[in-house]
Amino acid sequence: MNESSTTQSGASRTLYDTDAAAHDAHSTPAALSCGLQESLLVVELSGSWELDGKLPEEEMAQVRARVAQDKTITALRLQTGALGEWDSSLLAFAADLVVLARTRQIPCELRLSKAMQDLLSLAFAVKSREGSAREKKKQGFLEAIGARALQLPAHVSDFLEFIGDVALGFGRLVRGKSAMRSKDFFAAMYECGVSSLGIVAITNLLFGLILAFVGAVQLISFGAQIYVAGLVGIGMLRVMGAVMVGVVMSGRVGAAYAALIGTMQVNEEVDALETMGIPPVDFLVLPRMLALAIMTPLLTVVADLMGMVGGFLVGITILDLTPAQYIHSTTTMVNYVHGLAGLCYATCFGIVIAVFGCYHGMRCSRSAQGVGQATTTAVVHSLVGIIVSTAIITIVFNVLKI
Repeated sequence: MNESSTTQSGASRTLYDTDAAAHDAHSTPAALSCGLQESLLVVELSGSWELDGKLPEEEMAQVRARVAQDKTITALRLQTGALGEWDSSLLAFAADLVVLARTRQIPCELRLSKAMQDLLSLAFAVKSREGSAREKKKQGFLEAIGARALQLPAHVSDFLEFIGDVALGFGRLVRGKSAMRSKDFFAAMYECGVSSLGIVAITNLLFGLILAFVGAVQLISFGAQIYVAGLVGIGMLRVMGAVMVGVVMSGRVGAAYAALIGTMQVNEEVDALETMGIPPVDFLVLPRMLALAIMTPLLTVVADLMGMVGGFLVGITILDLTPAQYIHSTTTMVNYVHGLAGLCYATCFGIVIAVFGCYHGMRCSRSAQGVGQATTTAVVHSLVGIIVSTAIITIVFNVLKI
């Protein structure tokens, strides 16, 4: 009886010790030790090796450097001690040591569990082809220009394809076969028109003030401050009001179009439209393009008025002009042709902003970073398009003597 009890007690104690050791291994942080036995480097791994836990980064770096550089090491043994939970962090470290040993043609002995050895064998089962792992190097200035130049034909072809899709969509709209919804069109008009009215009015009021101040600096010295009214009126009506509206709409509406359509591209909503047989250009691009082409000239009218109000404030407060003098000078010097020219500028700017915003949204890469890049690129290209359009239209008007 006593002998049986003693045997049971010993077995229980042994089981308890085993469970305690396993529990200690699970709760112990990852650790490694290495020692040199003659020319054999023995690396022992113990503790819990998990990405969420704390890894001995400094010791790992030292062991890697020792395996790679120590000339006294002629063999490597990798073994485990009281090992707890482990994941890919342990396998990655073991694979690094094996690769370093093979690079120096050092024999590597693995005393690991069968699961670890199977995974390592699987990792090295397929040899990497020569030249497949290329070193990243920074492109030089001329090399970067050459790479961009080689990519230019593909980008131009893709942009022309998008313009062709828009033209076909507009043709379907004229024939009454478009998938564009009227409520999307009116919502886009409200977004780019009414919602933008405040910022357009404030920016152009301030720009009219600035333009009047700049003109007055020179005109006052000649006693010709009355011509500030004509300078502000013609400048705002002919080009500057439209340009300021274009700049504001590029940052506010063009970026919003690129971000919205780009997000739909990431969420595969554009693919869903194509799957249902709905042309994405009709559903997403046409309403926004038409809305911006219509609302930009209307906003330009408001911008012109606010710019002239800004010049009026400067004239009656700084230049000692009476309100009647300023208004009479404006009506005398400013022709309605300047206003019509400004509306032509504004219409072109609206189309340019809508085209670049929707194009970069439709061509957005399927990632959050891609949406940000599409938004930034849409704004930059819209601004460049506005400048180029201004130059072209100005040359045309000068040739036609308008």
